Amino acid sequence: MATSLTRRGFTRLVGLGAASAALRPILPVAAAPLSTATAVAVSAASGVVRLSSNENPYGPSPAAFDAMRRAFDLAWRYPDEAAEDLVADLAKLHGVAADHILLGDGSSEILKLCAAAFTGPGRAVVTADPTFEAVARYAQAGGAEGIKVPLTPDHRHDLVKMLPAGAGLVYLCNPNNPTATLTPAAEVRTFLGRAPAGTAVLVDEAYAHYVEGGGWESVLPQVKDHPGLIVARTFSKIYGMAGLRCGYAVAQPETIRRLRDQQAWDSLNILALAAARASLADPGHVETSRRLNRETKAFVRAGLERMGHPPIPSETNFLMADLGRDVGPVIDALKRRGVEVGRRFPAMPTCLRVTIGTRPQMETFLSALRTALA
Repeated sequence: MATSLTRRGFTRLVGLGAASAALRPILPVAAAPLSTATAVAVSAASGVVRLSSNENPYGPSPAAFDAMRRAFDLAWRYPDEAAEDLVADLAKLHGVAADHILLGDGSSEILKLCAAAFTGPGRAVVTADPTFEAVARYAQAGGAEGIKVPLTPDHRHDLVKMLPAGAGLVYLCNPNNPTATLTPAAEVRTFLGRAPAGTAVLVDEAYAHYVEGGGWESVLPQVKDHPGLIVARTFSKIYGMAGLRCGYAVAQPETIRRLRDQQAWDSLNILALAAARASLADPGHVETSRRLNRETKAFVRAGLERMGHPPIPSETNFLMADLGRDVGPVIDALKRRGVEVGRRFPAMPTCLRVTIGTRPQMETFLSALRTALA
């Protein structure tokens, strides 16, 4: 006989699981979020300071760790109810109905679903150059042409040139990775108004929580006005969950259906879902991560300026600076000194991207960079 699990029943299962936990050995789980000292200790133990992937070195919220410990007792269940609860939380947060939300195994899965649903032979993907490459690679693997449009001289998306005829998908990363820059809200609104009905527009707002400057706004409120607009968000950055993998899309229901048709069933795990819900309920951790990022970024900016390499203005948790030389050898020299930084971007071959880690990590980076440049 088919049955359905109510929220009350789900809570009862959690209680039963907690009781049963006392009857078996407890698995070792991290008891606290990654502090500055712990982050440095991890780097020291591995011999590498990793500043290459725009991760949050302070880790998830303490509440997320608590939620994951409790969720271990539900590891035997498929994540349906936990996913529904997170969707409900996100729908409330963004003021949309639940059918406007699709969860993904990180926002990377959302990008792949968009490529699968809206590109292919004869339906090109349009991106800035440089920008995050994943969606273009997914699209090209499916036979789509990739059209790259250079950024403007001040490192914004050149939106006037990003609507070629017949495009299936246009990708805007805002703030942009790797340049850490914003494309102004007014320009994005105009662009969305010009996008033809047959072209989907994917706006990747992975770094939205780090934005503190003016002239930018999330396009989430505009989803109601644009059937082809898809907004991607992630828990990997400010929420410190890059290793857990949880992201989501916000779009109109028909667009969500097209994306879901491309998705594997149950692609998220129950620990990530529990951590995501707890993270949303802990805004204090977000504010702390934002403050520490701001303070450390200012320290790194000052250090780069003293070396004669002022970075591009940044609204993210990373910086990009023009070193005036090909950065390939510099990246290799830093790696030999135990510091990993961002990859070389062919469109900006003299520019180095570095993630903002903890203050001690960035002191190590600046010291290694001075030596590498000398």
